[in-house]
Amino acid sequence: MPETRSDLDRTLDFVLETEKLKNVLRRNRTADTTRRENTAEHSFSLALMTLLFRDHADDPTVDFERAMRMALVHDLVEIDAGDTYAYDAAANVDKEAREDAAARRLFGMLPEPLAREADELWREFEAHETATAKYVNALDRVHPMLLHVASEGVVWKENGIRREQVEARFACVRESSAALGDHVDATIEQAVAAGWIRDDD
Repeated sequence: MPETRSDLDRTLDFVLETEKLKNVLRRNRTADTTRRENTAEHSFSLALMTLLFRDHADDPTVDFERAMRMALVHDLVEIDAGDTYAYDAAANVDKEAREDAAARRLFGMLPEPLAREADELWREFEAHETATAKYVNALDRVHPMLLHVASEGVVWKENGIRREQVEARFACVRESSAALGDHVDATIEQAVAAGWIRDDD
């Protein structure tokens, strides 16, 4: 008869599995431009931001403790699915299916109720419907923008990103925070003026 692993063992196995997130590279460069950022680093920065920007969330119903937990799990699926570049239309076609399969496998490693909680947090983030999910999604856009500016738009330039693409990508920020929305608008103008993103047809 197979050995039944304890809840503690299963949780420890899951933590070890999440180490793989450190090997998932994103398109973004780190602020010093010396290397590409990994997804674990992004998730940490996002979780930190959920605490730091509480005063800039316009909706008083945002649950900031839940937002931090959501930030920590929102990209765990990339262990299996990889990072899908936001501006790569072809790669985004099957993104939802790949990430759903990853969520089922990864969160299924956990005992209940941790498995259910992680899955619910991830699906809430992806649905982008609650005030908390909108807040985390807004910050999820702002964080890479900070890196783009720090690296003088190197990734935007490498990929020929256009102004309308960036504006569409960052439109959700204003849904959660007018102050951050203003920052995004100003940054886009800065990026256009500097030639980091294209403003042509």
